[in-house]
Amino acid sequence: MRISTKPVILAALLCNTAIALAKFIAAAVSGSAAMLAEGVHSTVDISNQLLMLYGLKRAQKPADRQFPFGYGKEVYFWCFVVAIEVFTVGAGVALVRGVLKLQHPEPLTHPLLNYLVIAVSFVFEGASLMLAFSEFTRTKGRRTYFQAVRQGKDPTRFMVVFEDSAAVLGLSIAAIGLLLQQLTGNGLYDAVASILIGLVLAIAAGWLAYETKGLLIGESANRDVVADIRRIATGCDGIRAVHEVLSMHVGPQFILVAITLEFAHSGAARQHAIDRLEIALRRAHPHIQRVFVRAQQS
Repeated sequence: MRISTKPVILAALLCNTAIALAKFIAAAVSGSAAMLAEGVHSTVDISNQLLMLYGLKRAQKPADRQFPFGYGKEVYFWCFVVAIEVFTVGAGVALVRGVLKLQHPEPLTHPLLNYLVIAVSFVFEGASLMLAFSEFTRTKGRRTYFQAVRQGKDPTRFMVVFEDSAAVLGLSIAAIGLLLQQLTGNGLYDAVASILIGLVLAIAAGWLAYETKGLLIGESANRDVVADIRRIATGCDGIRAVHEVLSMHVGPQFILVAITLEFAHSGAARQHAIDRLEIALRRAHPHIQRVFVRAQQS
């Protein structure tokens, strides 16, 4: 059964909307570069979640003449756009603002407001991260977390975890930078904190883009699924040999399979063998929605 990721994305969207407003107010009052970077970070996260929701909606469109296999890859496209946005806007603004602050340090004002906003943000971001992490844990099965990310075919399941993890780390960096500036009176700490936040976002964006790229250009089903397809075909009555098994994820819930077989019979008996194979494959793996069979002569 497919577990929807929409509640997780909506929860993150609501949290980031409240947090972004608070961060921008704190940045405007105190002049903190780190808080401004965090405000931009939360704004980018809001845009990202809207894009993911849009991608999920578009992916539900039924197949038509122009897209006979449906619109499932819309999810991959918009998730890739999210990665680009995190890199160009989120990381870019934080890095540029940090460099400018290095050149022209400013004194810190209203530190208590900054700490209050950071504390409240920790609560909301932490709650969103726990919800996203719990959902991700439920769907990863027996795989490790790293394997679940590397082998996952639905990037919306781990992108919110990535975003919230980067947000919590960014808040920690901002808090440390503000504390060091307050203790030492040196504005360079705030600037360095902004630069570090930018680097965190750049690394997260690079990883997200890497994980989404393969799905966007046509990644195969996981190795265990491909091996199971071969095993089922080999054990199917009327099939003498299995020569080639090709697969591709057309969407998170859509696997296309092209298989080359050697049959023991021809005519109606061959068609019965193909029908039995398709039924067996879809029973074992419901995400297999299209099966194309090529007969090879013995």
